[in-house]
Amino acid sequence: MKRSKRTESRPLIGIALGSGSARGWSHIGVLRALAEMGVEPDIVAGCSIGAFVGAAYVNGNLDAIEDWTRALDWKDILGFMDVTLLGGGLVQGDRLLQSARAFIDSSRFESLEKPFGTVATNMETGREVWFREGPLLEGVRASLALPGLFTPIKVNGEWLVDGGLTNPVPVSLCRAMGAEIVIAVNLNGDIVGKYRSRKKLRHPARPLEEVNVEFNFMQRLSEQIRSSLSERRDEWLSGILGDSEDRPGMFEVMASSINIMQDRITRSRMAGDPPEILIAPRLSHLALMEFDRAADAIAEGRAAVERMKPVIAHWLDLPAK
Repeated sequence: MKRSKRTESRPLIGIALGSGSARGWSHIGVLRALAEMGVEPDIVAGCSIGAFVGAAYVNGNLDAIEDWTRALDWKDILGFMDVTLLGGGLVQGDRLLQSARAFIDSSRFESLEKPFGTVATNMETGREVWFREGPLLEGVRASLALPGLFTPIKVNGEWLVDGGLTNPVPVSLCRAMGAEIVIAVNLNGDIVGKYRSRKKLRHPARPLEEVNVEFNFMQRLSEQIRSSLSERRDEWLSGILGDSEDRPGMFEVMASSINIMQDRITRSRMAGDPPEILIAPRLSHLALMEFDRAADAIAEGRAAVERMKPVIAHWLDLPAK
């Protein structure tokens, strides 16, 4: 395993990029703001969407992935939905992986300029699995396998799913790779209990046409799913997508459940192994699948670093500004 070498002037800095689905675009803003402070992590660890952004970052493609995310619209997102009902999830993930090649390419972990690792979860044992060698895309795809949405992936005979089930903010992986000071980015700290309430307060100042597009996302996705169903398909879809404000659909239940689980696991893991610096973007207004709102997420990532500037400057011995 590649390890960074400690310089005489400062300790090794690691950054743990946490899970959080569409909220993960805020990692871009965090990395940008840190760079403007003169902070360049020596070691990077990522979980789920954090693995995706982290892989692009260590490949030197942060500019490219930021441009791509800012240009995403609902049509693009729907284009990634290669729907399947036979693989343990609704989305196969091959189309997303194809797009990821533009930012991650076919590198191996061992060929990267700085240590990078991702986290997945073994479905059989329930243990976390660390990727620090082998194909980079494989490690990212395993970490992204959100239960119920993306199908699991088989690696070395083991079925793997999202690393957020076991280690949503991989501080421990950062330390294992040699980090002496860890910056942790937690995307789930303020979202428990807010998923349904935000549906009723959805951006009233935004154009009506744009809001309608967001509300219609699941309806459009359902049309893709319908093509693969036969008898009683409309009744089945009603149970998945929900048919009223009073009755949540499967996606809403799944999103809220994952939010609660990851928040509780993160609190437990950080109590046992706290990072030196914790950055917590305020992202309760963003939902599981709002990947088209990169501008909002990136801006909040920057704002979160701004709020923590005194702490960052203290730990890294930076001049106060």
